[in-house]
Amino acid sequence: MGRVRLSSQTRRVLEAFTADPERWKYGYDLLRVTGLRSGSLYPILARLEQRGWLEAVWDVDGPPGRPPRHLYRLTAEGARSARAAAPARAQVSGRLAKDGG
Repeated sequence: MGRVRLSSQTRRVLEAFTADPERWKYGYDLLRVTGLRSGSLYPILARLEQRGWLEAVWDVDGPPGRPPRHLYRLTAEGARSARAAAPARAQVSGRLAKDGG
């Protein structure tokens, strides 16, 4: 699908999904895991969904009075792309450690 710019924030989001790629995740859980603010996280989720890396569904089965929430998970394309990006991240991290940065 579409190409995604892998900023450090986008990589954090993808890493949160690749830990358990088939599990649906709530935005609130992703906020806690990534340490991002909602103003950063939700646009990233929207871009990843728009490009076919994530799928989103409404969770309407919550307790009475709680509004519906989105659930997100990686698509097959998103999982492949996230795995393909992982070696590049490891190379950059290795170079930084080697160079003392």
